[in-house]
Amino acid sequence: MGTPEFAVPSLRSLLDNGYQIVGVVTAPDKPAGRGKKMHESAVKKFARERSLNVLQPNNLKDPSFLEALKTLNPDLQIVVAFRMLPESVWNQPPLGTYNLHASLLPRYRGAAPINRAIMNGETKTGLTTFKLQHAIDSGNILLQEEETIGENTNAGDLHDRLMERGATLLLKTVQLIELSQRTGQALPFKMQKEEDVSHAPKINKETCRINWHEPARTIHNQIRGLSPYPAAFTIYDNGEGATSVIKIYKAIPKEGRYDMPNGTLIDANGSTLQVVCGEGAIEILELQQEGKKRLATDVFLKGFKRSSTGKFI
Repeated sequence: MGTPEFAVPSLRSLLDNGYQIVGVVTAPDKPAGRGKKMHESAVKKFARERSLNVLQPNNLKDPSFLEALKTLNPDLQIVVAFRMLPESVWNQPPLGTYNLHASLLPRYRGAAPINRAIMNGETKTGLTTFKLQHAIDSGNILLQEEETIGENTNAGDLHDRLMERGATLLLKTVQLIELSQRTGQALPFKMQKEEDVSHAPKINKETCRINWHEPARTIHNQIRGLSPYPAAFTIYDNGEGATSVIKIYKAIPKEGRYDMPNGTLIDANGSTLQVVCGEGAIEILELQQEGKKRLATDVFLKGFKRSSTGKFI
């Protein structure tokens, strides 16, 4: 059970190691792009390439879906980047349902663990496989692996590393369950400690807007935690009644005192661009004005009409 690209290597790994996938459950096709053509999930595209049976329920509690799932008679269900499952789904197979989550649970339970870990300035995160139970991301842990977050690591970089490492960890998890079934040896579960819980709520538009009153380090973490998608953004106000949205994909924090209002653009000398923050400044390296392409700052500034009273708000 999975939808985005993150889930594909895990499915591939199970197939390539001889496991029989009796069905793949993924999101329904959705219209996307300017032409609103129907878009298939990354998992569905891969499943079709491998001639797998695909189910795309709108409602996971629909009796017809539950019956179809029962007919497949799976021993085990694997969830990677999917939706919250009702008990009628996760409690169906005899060996249970296991989830691969992109954090070191119980840290960063929720929808956006990769983004939130970087945005909060964490220096490490990781992967967890656990057995599903009632509360989201709260089941007993089977396996975990740590992953370092570098000072300039962005969400895209971390996503790709965890995606590949996650496939390996998931394979180890299934092999461990298989061994347990064969030998009768109990699985080495570890309970999550509720006192260590933190959350990773879904990213929304407000999450992405930069507050220039925040310290430069905080804004830097926000930018890299949202890059390349959905991307942190700001509003450029030219001081003459016109505004435009600007997404920022890459930046570095600058220390120092700047006796100018927050959001002031400085050092716009044709090749560099810095913005005054609550503490220090941010030097922008890659950005995109609405309706235009993503560009390096020196290229962007050649076509950027900046007024003397313009600033980021």
